[in-house]
Amino acid sequence: MLKLATMQDAMNRLVHDGDIVAMEGFTHLIPFAAGHELIRQRRRELTLVRLTPDLIFDQMIAAGCARKLVFSWAGNPGVGSLHAFRRAVEHGFPRPLELEEYSHFGLTLRLQAGAAGVPFLPTRNFAGSDLPRVNPRICRVTCPHTGEELWSVPALTPDVAILHAQRADAEGNTQVWGLVGVHKEAAFAARRVVVVVEEVVAPEVIRRDPNRTLIPGFRVDAVVEEPFGAHPSYVQGYYDRDNDFYARWEEISRDAQSLARYLDEWVYGLADRRTYREKMPETVEGLRARQMLCAPVNYGY
Repeated sequence: MLKLATMQDAMNRLVHDGDIVAMEGFTHLIPFAAGHELIRQRRRELTLVRLTPDLIFDQMIAAGCARKLVFSWAGNPGVGSLHAFRRAVEHGFPRPLELEEYSHFGLTLRLQAGAAGVPFLPTRNFAGSDLPRVNPRICRVTCPHTGEELWSVPALTPDVAILHAQRADAEGNTQVWGLVGVHKEAAFAARRVVVVVEEVVAPEVIRRDPNRTLIPGFRVDAVVEEPFGAHPSYVQGYYDRDNDFYARWEEISRDAQSLARYLDEWVYGLADRRTYREKMPETVEGLRARQMLCAPVNYGY
């Protein structure tokens, strides 16, 4: 079954107001293009889920998309704060933002529980932490086998997971290399899955390297081909991280009016990611990854 869709169509069909939306990608493969489309479509009342909210959630919070954030760390990596995030938490602007915080491992366990179809998973992860004090969803449990006191986190089953990747075929078989983060856990936990890729390839390309297939097609509802769709984050093997933009975001986002001007010019003012790329041709070319191929693998028998 072919699942190819435009970004506009995929976001319109599969993401609804009030949804729990996981947008993963650890350091690279951050789905900025999808986030921008959700801003353009003026999605509201979203519960946004991400281990490491950075600039894309800052932009979505500033645009009024978010009601709640489920996360384990938030900031502008290597630079400082997320200022739209802080304005929402500290001043309720543009609207109050509810927070639900975990450790990285704790939130990963929530997705693993959702993927496994179990109601919770136990952990020792929160011993000595203040997180259970501020998050009542982190509960004490007693192991029925040993009597040991542990912490537990509830299963998380997002309404939709939006995941960026290097490539997929038209049936949704998706391959990832480099840091894989919690792509697989999010894909198996979510009710609906949108995969955004740098390129759609023929099925035989996927079959020639099966061990890179992280998300099987049967879990995927839509495949969107969107080159440069993770900028300003990076995609291993396609383009580098735009460190200059992360540094500039500190000044752009510190003032609410400056951030609104950015959204007007670079999100609302552009029809799609193609026009975004065309607006910065030198950046696109300058970030292009050099070629460094891995050694071939013999899958014969």
